[in-house]
Amino acid sequence: MKYNTEKYDLTSKRSPDYELPLSERMRTFLRIEFLYQQYNYFMNIDTDWSSRSSITCLLEMMSILSRGDIRSDAHKELDRHIGILTSYHSQPAVDAEILEKMVIKLSNRRDNLRSAGTNFMQPLRDNEFLSAIRHRSTIPGGTCEFDLPEFGHWLRQNHDRRSQDLQIWLSMIEPVCNAVIELLWLIRESTEPTEKSAVNGMYQHKMPPYSHDQLVRVKMEEGSHLFPEISGNQHRFTVRFLEWCDINQRAIQTHDDVLFNISIC
Repeated sequence: MKYNTEKYDLTSKRSPDYELPLSERMRTFLRIEFLYQQYNYFMNIDTDWSSRSSITCLLEMMSILSRGDIRSDAHKELDRHIGILTSYHSQPAVDAEILEKMVIKLSNRRDNLRSAGTNFMQPLRDNEFLSAIRHRSTIPGGTCEFDLPEFGHWLRQNHDRRSQDLQIWLSMIEPVCNAVIELLWLIRESTEPTEKSAVNGMYQHKMPPYSHDQLVRVKMEEGSHLFPEISGNQHRFTVRFLEWCDINQRAIQTHDDVLFNISIC
């Protein structure tokens, strides 16, 4: 396993990589990352529409985090990666200082998860303001001001006040979100991409027995008129390259051979 030490940036431009999660745990992690990025983006914009979007992201993260024990899953994954990194101490080619910093950072994430406790979301569940918005959100347009005057009044507060509330709410789930972000960064950087060829626009791959790979990543050149459609599971997957014209025409599989880079993490 080779880890790139470049910092993961929540505000950076979206990667041109296309990804397929190979497990339910990885699907959940990617959804949390997707919503967490949006929440942080909208929270820093001074408009009531952005605050609405942040609230929507928060409610969706709460919904995901209420299913299963994601905190425990993240804790187990952190333990696994800490064990892998710690085993590298005996290898002479490894930069011991960088390795130690990574182990300490992951250990801190794990400690923060443990400190959050199993009931870390209870204050959010008990919040009547958020509960009212969540209840009305199931209705199309249900969060209009005439339905939720208190929500409308909060949206009229100055940006600093709204940001303060948004940050307090985020802090309750942040240990889990930060752990997930760190784990995804580690998983993505654990494998170097290799060049493959999709014959007639299709590439198929069979996973070795007892594989622990969790994520497939396909990198395309920016500006390409092709995009990959990845489907499969932990046993095998297929990548089909489709030609895109515009939104009024259905994309079709190319008949050309396509060179691309793939990482199986």
